[in-house]
Amino acid sequence: MKWKLSKQLRIDLTGYAFILPNIIGMVCFTLIPIIFSLVISFTDWDFTRGIGNWNFIGLKNFIDMWSDEWFTTALLHTVIFAFVTVPVIIGISLVLAVIIDKACYAKTPLRLAMFMPYISNIVAVSIVWVMMYSPWGPFTQMIQFFGIENPPKWLGDYHWALPAIMIMAVWGGIGYCIMIYTSAIQSLPEELYEAANIDGASEVRKFFKLTVPLLSPTIFFLVITQFIGAFQVFAQVQVMTRGGPGTSTNVLVYYIYRSAFTYYKMGYGAAMSWILFLILFIITLIQWKGQKKWVGY
Repeated sequence: MKWKLSKQLRIDLTGYAFILPNIIGMVCFTLIPIIFSLVISFTDWDFTRGIGNWNFIGLKNFIDMWSDEWFTTALLHTVIFAFVTVPVIIGISLVLAVIIDKACYAKTPLRLAMFMPYISNIVAVSIVWVMMYSPWGPFTQMIQFFGIENPPKWLGDYHWALPAIMIMAVWGGIGYCIMIYTSAIQSLPEELYEAANIDGASEVRKFFKLTVPLLSPTIFFLVITQFIGAFQVFAQVQVMTRGGPGTSTNVLVYYIYRSAFTYYKMGYGAAMSWILFLILFIITLIQWKGQKKWVGY
C-alpha cells in the first residue's frame, strides 16, 4: 500500500525545508555559543589549554569583577559614552530630518551623504578621524584659528580622548537615524498639519506638539537600538586609542575582548559579557515601560 502525504502536510514540510538552513545557522552560531558562554562564565577557562580543561568556580568571576578596577572603570566609561551620545544623536538627527524634509532641496542626495558614514568601513573611518585629530588635523587647526594657543591633544589627552570618540560616534550615527526618521515623517497624516496651519501654529509648536508625539514609536525604536549599539562600542576604541591613554577610553566590550583574547581569561570575559547583557536587558525593560506610559497604551 502506497503511503501518501496530505496536501497540507506537504505544504508545511516544504515551508520548513526553506527555513531549515536558517534554523541550523541560528542554532549552530547563535544558540549554542550563547549556552556555551553561560557555561564557561562559571569556570576559570584558559582557551589555550583546549576545551574541557577548566575548573568550575561558581560565581567567583561575577563577584571578582566588581572589585576589578579595570572593569568598573570600563563600565563607567561605557555608561558615560551611551548616555551622552544617544540623546545627542537622537535629538540632532530628528531636527535635521525635519529640516531636510520641510525646507531643503535635493533631499535624496543630502540624506545619502549623511548616511554614508554609517555604511562606511569603521576601520577606515577611524583611521581618517585619527588623522583629523592630529596636531595638523582640522579640529586642532580650527581651535587654533579661534585663538586658542594650546588646543587639546585629543586622542593623546587623558581627559579629551573619550569625548573625541564620542564626537566621531555622533557624526557616524546621525545618518542612520535620519533615514529612519524620514520614513516615519513621510507617513505622518497631513491633515493634522493642515489643521495646525489654519490655527496659526508656528513651526516650532508643530514640531513639539505634533511631530515629536507622532514619532514616539520611532523614537523609542531608535533609543533602544542606539543604546544597544553604544554599549557595544569597540572598533573605534580598538583602532583609535586601544583603551588609552591610560584607561581613559577603556570601555566594556574592549575590556571583555582583552580579558578573553589578550589575558586568555575566557571564563572571566564570558561573565562580563553576561553582565553586559543583563544591563542592556534592564535598560530595554525600563524604556519599554516608559514608552507605554508616554504613548498611553
